[in-house]
Parts: sequence; C-alpha cells; structure tokens
Amino acid sequence: MSDDKGQAENVQDLSGFVQGLLQQMQDKFQTMSDQILGRMDDMSSRLDDLEKNIGELMKQAGVEEQSKAEEGANGDEATSS
Repeated sequence: MSDDKGQAENVQDLSGFVQGLLQQMQDKFQTMSDQILGRMDDMSSRLDDLEKNIGELMKQAGVEEQSKAEEGANGDEATSS
C-alpha cells in the first residue's frame, strides 16, 4: 500500500510540476505576444507618418502635378493612335 501511496504522490508532484511549466510558458508567450503587437502598432504609426511626409514632400516638389500631366498626355497619345 505504501508503494501505491508513493506513486500517487509522485504522479501529483509530476502533474503539479508540468502545470507550473505550462503556466510559465503561457505567461512568457503572452508577454512576447503583447510586445510584438505593441511594436507592430508603433511600426504602423511610423509608416503612416512616413507616408504623410512623403506625400507632403511630393506635393512641395510638384511631383503630383507632373505625374497627372504625364498621365493625361499618355492617355491622349493612346487615344489618338
């Protein structure tokens, strides 16, 4: 009987140990997931700012008007051919 009791204690100890490890892994994965999502949000904001700044620079340089004029000219050439 003492062997059965000892085995039951070993199984409970092992079960508790495994549950503890799984909880630690889950906590670490949750922390990493939160960090990754935070960094992705930061990157998204930076990309939005970059896109806005590039658009402003293009507008200041007159690139948009030139591009539209070229598209219009290309479209006219295609229809007149």
